[in-house]
Amino acid sequence: MDIIYISQLRVETVIGVYEWERHIRQVVLLDLEMATDVARAAATDNIADALNYKAVAKRVAAFVEGTRFQLVETLAERVAERVLDEFGVPWVRLRVCKEGALRGVKEVGVLIERGRRD
Repeated sequence: MDIIYISQLRVETVIGVYEWERHIRQVVLLDLEMATDVARAAATDNIADALNYKAVAKRVAAFVEGTRFQLVETLAERVAERVLDEFGVPWVRLRVCKEGALRGVKEVGVLIERGRRD
């Protein structure tokens, strides 16, 4: 399998367990790696034969903007489910992080893999 990736997708959402976090929007960064076979798209040079990463990015951003999860883990799980279900990829690796969530730390987050990577 080949990998299509999206790096540093910035999305604002309500995320966090603290009361003050429930009233503001924070930036989360998402990195996605999705297994696919690019051979047909490469042969035809036609977007219809490719995993449309613009469509993936737009769908993920729209979903995340509309959520209000407490945990980054929950957000990651729900995003991975959508990518697998809606775009027909067999495997996804997803990294979700919050910048500045801890003093003295650039970012914290979670990295998950779902599906099968052959």
